[in-house]
Amino acid sequence: MHQWMIYGANGYAGRLLAREAVQQGLQPILAGRKRREIETLATELGLKHRIFRLDDSAAAQEALRDIAVVAHCAGPFSATSRPMIEACLASQTHYLDITGEIDVFVAAHARNAEAQAAGIVLCPGVGFDVIPTDCLAACLKEALPDADRLALGFDSRSGFSPGTAKTSVEGLKHGGKVRIDDEIRTVPLVYQSREIDFGNGTKYAVTIPWGDVATAWFTTGIDNIEIFVPMAPSAALRLRRLDWLRPLLALPPVQALLKYLAGRRISGPDSDQRRDAPTYVWGEAQNPAGKKVVARVRTANGYEVTVYGTLLAVRHMLAGKDIIPGYYTPARLLGERCVEQLPGSGTIEIS
Repeated sequence: MHQWMIYGANGYAGRLLAREAVQQGLQPILAGRKRREIETLATELGLKHRIFRLDDSAAAQEALRDIAVVAHCAGPFSATSRPMIEACLASQTHYLDITGEIDVFVAAHARNAEAQAAGIVLCPGVGFDVIPTDCLAACLKEALPDADRLALGFDSRSGFSPGTAKTSVEGLKHGGKVRIDDEIRTVPLVYQSREIDFGNGTKYAVTIPWGDVATAWFTTGIDNIEIFVPMAPSAALRLRRLDWLRPLLALPPVQALLKYLAGRRISGPDSDQRRDAPTYVWGEAQNPAGKKVVARVRTANGYEVTVYGTLLAVRHMLAGKDIIPGYYTPARLLGERCVEQLPGSGTIEIS
């Protein structure tokens, strides 16, 4: 069987992924830049390991030379995805990651021709960001082919991991993001609000800058896209006020402090918390005539979706059946209902 690697195996998601991979009888090579943590985990799980930094391109290429697929789990992906993709292109290694960052999706999509030439697949976002929402987007496009508006969203009570918290801190300085007339636009935080039934009762919800602003367009071609999550009106008001401080939040010392605090104070949900926090995912497509179609699916906790989704993608790539090189979204690579294959997920319902 071809070898595959988890890079960033010492992080919260990387550890979950490594342990579940072993449970499923897989033997990934664990990798990262923190020798002590990687070696400890590799010893615990009886796996091989490699230590290298992504800013050492020669070392990264050498480490990937005999690797068929890398599951990249070391964020923030705004800093780490480009050098990892560079190494994958050079070593002809298929690239998967668990990002939800809009700019990372856009940058990976721009390298489609390079991926084709190298004979590899680039598929970022094979975790909770963005498998469930990407599947709903694809199903809604099929149900309403002339849709020109798409709204997606999810209700998750899962806590943050340190990496997700740091990415959220970084996202504050960029403001809100929506797609309007085929263009990703920066808008104020909490740009739009509406009442939504995600599948567990109607709630007040607001827009967030989620990865589907990019990926749902790659999957469907729908030109107007917004992503929503539930939020208490009082919290939404505080976030709107915070928008005025975005220039301050963008300052490197402020970013560094907030990320440091996030790393110190947040450890990520434990197994009981993950088990008790399923996620409700919702989508709505609308055509120019005003016809609407709604889709919903309930999934396991977001971190469980990330682990199972990544392993589904890894197995798909290792099987190597009818794979055409290039950039993919999860729904295009794994199928528009692939979320239904993940443990804890229900069936996508269209109404």
